[in-house]
Amino acid sequence: MDYGLSGKRALVLGGSRGLGAACAALLAAEGVEVLAASRSGSASGAGITGVALDLADEAAVSDMAARLADAPVDILINNCGGPKAGPARGQSPQAWRAAFDAMATPVFRLTDAALPGMEAAGWGRIVTIGSSGIEVPIPALALSNGVRGAMAGWSKTLAAEVAARGITVNMVLPGRIATDRLAELDGIKAEKSGQSMEEVQAASRATIPAGRYGRPEEFAAAVAFLCSVQAGYITGSMIRVDGGMIRSL
Repeated sequence: MDYGLSGKRALVLGGSRGLGAACAALLAAEGVEVLAASRSGSASGAGITGVALDLADEAAVSDMAARLADAPVDILINNCGGPKAGPARGQSPQAWRAAFDAMATPVFRLTDAALPGMEAAGWGRIVTIGSSGIEVPIPALALSNGVRGAMAGWSKTLAAEVAARGITVNMVLPGRIATDRLAELDGIKAEKSGQSMEEVQAASRATIPAGRYGRPEEFAAAVAFLCSVQAGYITGSMIRVDGGMIRSL
C-alpha cells in the first residue's frame, strides 16, 4: 500500500535508537524526509538526518521550535524517554516537576511550534508515543504513569481543536517491545527480585497472549499507518501495540 507520504517532511524525537529509530526508518522508507532528533544527534539510513536535541534543555528546545517555524514539517513523532523508576508515594515535588519538564513540556512546546506550518498546508500528522501504563499503570513507574497520563489528556484535547484543519493527533501505546529501555527495566526487576534476567523475561512473556516481546518494526508500522493519507479519519485515538497484554476493552 502506498501511504501517500513521499515528499513529506517529518521530525522524529528520540530518533536515534529504539522505537524512535524504528519510526524514522520506516517513514524514510515511505519517501519521507526525516529529521531524527536525539541527545547524540546520530542517525543512520537514507533519507534520515540526525540533529542534536536534549528535551531537558530548554534552550535547545527553543532553538528547535524556531527551526520548525522556518522549516515546517508535515509529520511530528513525539517520543521521550521515561523517568527513573519508583513508587507513587514519597516522590518529591522536584521529582514530579523534573519528570514533567523532561517529557511533557518539550513535547507540548514543539507541537505548538509545528502546528502553524501544518495549518498552512491544510495537512498534518502528530503521533505521540505513550505507554501501556496510561491504561493500566505499571508498578514502580509512578512518574512515567502520571506524566504520560497527562500527555494523553493533552493529545485528546488537541485532536478536537485541529481536526477540521486536516491535522490528526493520535497516540500509540507500546506494550513490551524489545528495546534498550525494556532491557533496563527487566534488569532492575531482576536485581531487586534476585532472579536471573532470563527468569524475569520468561515470566514477563508469559503475561502476553502473543507469548513474546514485540519488535520495534512492528510498533513503527502502526505509527507509519497513522501518518498515512489513508488514516485521515483517525484522530483523538490511542492505539495499543502490545501483543494483547492489556486486557481491558
